[in-house]
Amino acid sequence: MSDHRKFAWLRIAFGAIWGIDAYFKWQPDFFTNFTSYLSGNLDGQPALVRGWIDLWIHVVGVNPNLFALLVALAETAIAFALIFGITPRIATWGGIAMSFVIWSTAEGFGGPYTAGSTDIGAAIIYVLVFLALYFGHAWDDLRLIGAGKPR
Repeated sequence: MSDHRKFAWLRIAFGAIWGIDAYFKWQPDFFTNFTSYLSGNLDGQPALVRGWIDLWIHVVGVNPNLFALLVALAETAIAFALIFGITPRIATWGGIAMSFVIWSTAEGFGGPYTAGSTDIGAAIIYVLVFLALYFGHAWDDLRLIGAGKPR
């Protein structure tokens, strides 16, 4: 199996993971509690991280349902793009941006970094997977519906 094909299977599997995550975003609970996902990581954060999360809480507070909808739509689009090999560059860079925003807000950069902290959050690892897919040309093979041109 070629390296491109292996990366394509990784892309499809990663797309399925994003699809499961997107499914959860479409649940009413996500829309109801959207702002609390951001504010839940404020305790114990350093001032700079706290300020960053507070900024997002205020921005999202203007219309939490709209932002929850945008997150659900973005995650769904990323999942479909990964699974079907559609718009690979947009999906990759959009996934990196989305993962970074999730990591830096809802996951609070994986903090607080105090005694007893055990991990740095999952979303930063998503950034690395997207980069691996990008550099591995994960869209060159296994485009399930034949969309896009190979690199």
